[in-house]
Amino acid sequence: MARYTGEQCRICRRNGEKLFLKGSRCYTDKCSISRRNYAPGQHGQKKTKLSEYGTQLREKQKTKSYYGVGEKQFRKYFEMASNKKGITGENLLQILESRLDNVVYRLGFGSSRTQARQLVNHALFEVNGRRVDIPSFLVKPGDVISVRESKKNAGVIKANVEENAAKPVPEWLEKNAESLSGKVLRLAAREDIDIPVEEHLIVELYSK
Repeated sequence: MARYTGEQCRICRRNGEKLFLKGSRCYTDKCSISRRNYAPGQHGQKKTKLSEYGTQLREKQKTKSYYGVGEKQFRKYFEMASNKKGITGENLLQILESRLDNVVYRLGFGSSRTQARQLVNHALFEVNGRRVDIPSFLVKPGDVISVRESKKNAGVIKANVEENAAKPVPEWLEKNAESLSGKVLRLAAREDIDIPVEEHLIVELYSK
């Protein structure tokens, strides 16, 4: 599945809620949901009732949009979650939270997951002292994520650190703002994940 390259605000409007895909813009009056809280397109203002399948599908699409994951990779994560001990839906969210681009965003080094993905792609970060430029890299407890020494003066990193200085870091992560690094203390638990997703609907969809 090709990555979506259209206007991200349309995704939020289609889902009827903020997905915070554009960072700080989502907290301002410029947010499309604040100005046009209805689906995009000619018939966007027409209210339609979703079927059970439609509700499950929308929940999956919403989760994919949150983390910027395509269908093929999302299904792979679901299979990984199914093979792990525990609750499949919670395992799925835990795996998604463990992506390097998400961890960079959670630590406040990226203004959004989209920007964090770009920063990782441009090799601005290293894990345990080794350069990693794969956004889907899955971190483990004990891993240390840091801005590469040669990139610490990058304007975008400085701006994000300053902007997110007061932003709380999830309890499963530890941040060192001075060294521009963070440590994975443990894997994320369901109560650590603040996105409004009903993961059981995704499990029901894939179980059909």
